[in-house]
Amino acid sequence: QVQLVESGGGLVQPGESLNLSCVASGFNFNLYNVVWFRQSPGKERELVAAINGAGRSIYIPESVKGRFSVSSDNVKQTVHLQMNSLKPEDTAAYYCSVVANGRRYWGQGTQVTVSS
Repeated sequence: QVQLVESGGGLVQPGESLNLSCVASGFNFNLYNVVWFRQSPGKERELVAAINGAGRSIYIPESVKGRFSVSSDNVKQTVHLQMNSLKPEDTAAYYCSVVANGRRYWGQGTQVTVSS
């Protein structure tokens, strides 16, 4: 079955960096787009990065462009979200997700807290 497992979150100070990982299994990683979303209490879920099966970044929204980047290791079936120059407003739970077999799958999420 499809599984997505995120890791790498934590508590950091403003201006610091984090690299989140999403390990995928149960589907042909080379054929699907994987996306990262984030959600914080009281806010709508926001898409922050998307990467295609060939390992090309296909979407980074203006809100994080220049600070966030996405990459993948297709051998390890892992997608990375590199987050630099973090701001308090980046505080959220971060989820990776894929649409496969006619439905959307989610990981359990990893919490990122940016605070001084």
